[in-house]
Amino acid sequence: MDAASKKAYIIAIMVQVILTGMSVITKAAFDAGMSTFVFVFYRQAAGSVLMLPLALILERKNAWSMPFAWLLKLFLCALIGNTLSLSLYNVSLKFTSATVAAAAGNSMPVVTFCLALLLRMEMVKLRSASGIAKITGVALCLAGVFAIAFYSGPALSPVNHHRAFATHASGSSHANASSKTTWIEGTFLMLLANAAWSLSIVWQAVLLKELPNRMVVATALCVFSTVQSFFVAVAAERDFSRWQLRLDVSLLAIFYAGFVVAGVSYYLQAWCVEMTGPVFFAVWTPLCFVLTIFCSSFFLGEIVHLGSVVGGILLVGGLYSVLWGKNKESQGATCSQMNMMDCCAQDEDEKPNTYELEEATSSTSAGEHV
Repeated sequence: MDAASKKAYIIAIMVQVILTGMSVITKAAFDAGMSTFVFVFYRQAAGSVLMLPLALILERKNAWSMPFAWLLKLFLCALIGNTLSLSLYNVSLKFTSATVAAAAGNSMPVVTFCLALLLRMEMVKLRSASGIAKITGVALCLAGVFAIAFYSGPALSPVNHHRAFATHASGSSHANASSKTTWIEGTFLMLLANAAWSLSIVWQAVLLKELPNRMVVATALCVFSTVQSFFVAVAAERDFSRWQLRLDVSLLAIFYAGFVVAGVSYYLQAWCVEMTGPVFFAVWTPLCFVLTIFCSSFFLGEIVHLGSVVGGILLVGGLYSVLWGKNKESQGATCSQMNMMDCCAQDEDEKPNTYELEEATSSTSAGEHV
């Protein structure tokens, strides 16, 4: 294994550790009383403070030359993929647990595949192994979501009974009928959040073809989302005492999500995907689920239910099934491209013979002239 491969493995693991920390710290902030909508605004504002100066320094010409049509597309993409997705995600995280949030993260590639299929950006060959694997992945993903939502199962005792964050244990959400309803709603809100985020990813792929500048696109999405989430938070939280920042876990969560996640992890993720491809990075997604089960139990004292673990395993199975199908298709496409190149090479090999015949004919003609 060369140095670049080792670095890719280390970075992929680091990103999953950072995302684990985000789920646990954010959940602790919500349990402490932080408003989910205010949190989204502060998080996006922190990300904008970090990214906007860099974009103005590095991409000043490209930023000011964007036409209004592109700005409108970026505004709508930010509304769906950032403002709506983060708002749904945080409300769901408040209703459920950090474990559910990490487990649902494994459904992202599956949901993205379904959206790409509906938009005719993907194709499924039902008679091929890759097509069967993709359909199986979608079925496992749905089974995982329903298992998390409707099956509690026995509770797994927390690893640490002395929590690092002084909040109530949220894992006991299945205690009564009302909390059971809240848990189900939170689970499906998480699925909707992933669907909104996946839709924005598909849309961003189209936008980057028109505007191939990641820095400008990412900064514009973050700034637009800051403005949008501000108006959402003002409409949702009329009590401005809930906007006050205190020196507690809420402030830590804002800085962590705004600077460490938006600044550090997104850069590392982009580097890893560019070096190794999206499949390599996606394979490491289940690590976040495993780490979150341990960390949420250790730091938050969450009571993890068997249903969440079973649902998470089904979601991981769906993820790997879809990734295997995509990889199988990529290998088939590579083989067909190589076959086409071989055919072209054979055609090229035949052309010199024709050229030699023409050259011989021309030299004969030249001899006649002499």
